[in-house]
Amino acid sequence: MHVKKSKELDDNSPTKNDLKDAKVIAQLVKDGRYSEPIIPEGPYGELRVAMDERKDISDSLNSIKNKIHRWLDKYFPEFLTVFKDWEGKASLITLRKFPFPKDILTLGEHQILRIWKEDVKRAVGTKRARSLMEAANVSIGIDSGLTMARKQLNNLLDRYELLNAQMEGLMGQIESILSTIPGSDAMLSMSGLGVTTVAGFLAEVGDLKNYGHPKQIQKLAGLNLKENSSGEHKGQTTITKRGRHKLRALLFRAIMPIVAKNPEFKELHRYYTTRAHNPLKKKQSLIALCCKLIRVLFALGTKGTMYSSQKLLKDMNASTVDLQVA
Repeated sequence: MHVKKSKELDDNSPTKNDLKDAKVIAQLVKDGRYSEPIIPEGPYGELRVAMDERKDISDSLNSIKNKIHRWLDKYFPEFLTVFKDWEGKASLITLRKFPFPKDILTLGEHQILRIWKEDVKRAVGTKRARSLMEAANVSIGIDSGLTMARKQLNNLLDRYELLNAQMEGLMGQIESILSTIPGSDAMLSMSGLGVTTVAGFLAEVGDLKNYGHPKQIQKLAGLNLKENSSGEHKGQTTITKRGRHKLRALLFRAIMPIVAKNPEFKELHRYYTTRAHNPLKKKQSLIALCCKLIRVLFALGTKGTMYSSQKLLKDMNASTVDLQVA
């Protein structure tokens, strides 16, 4: 980024080549115009690799789920009217043993129920079996190439189960690594915050002792503000979107369930969007709350104190906020 922004200063030309890059880099180093990245070490380095692996497994799992949905759309589109969630135990048994409408009609209601009851003791009964029979009877699914379609579905289910097992084992390792990091238990004490968010935050940020102020982490996430103003012209203020995009995405994904589940953040969001002076749009409020979340996590992680709703709301005027904390 430094080379890209400064390569035109000497010759006023956008030309880029190896010789020019080497000269620009040497000049930047000589002038001290560079920043050194913080490479996570110890458990933080392990967390970063683990969270990258988690994303790869999650992406692969989503791909397999989409392929199974596509398979159902082709061969038994009525299946999801009987099972709203195909990942349930009875649904998976059905997909393994009698996935096609003609299989279901051949077995009959009582035989289907008997197969289900071998592994599932609750939530399946005659009504569900009858619904499945009715759906199979009126199905418009493809009824050719079924031998290889069955093989295709079994392969997809094998990969789905393997990825689920890998994800479960990986999350156990992530929790084990996280337990060795000071302050992580304090972060997890916050309502609406889970292992994945805390682990992802520490994987991207590293050791909190490397930072003197939470604004440094805010800048690392690209959530610091920028403006384009000159003279009497006042440009729009936006976030820079520089730094670690994974950290910024993690915080934004985390803040939405936090606003829904955490009463303090929910009240802050209501206050930011409805206050009389300079009310924020909903997305602007969420960005502001992402910065607030950084400050909260930094305080919890560095001080090791458990989450306190009173401390979170102390900077708000009591007359404008009516929040009851259980």
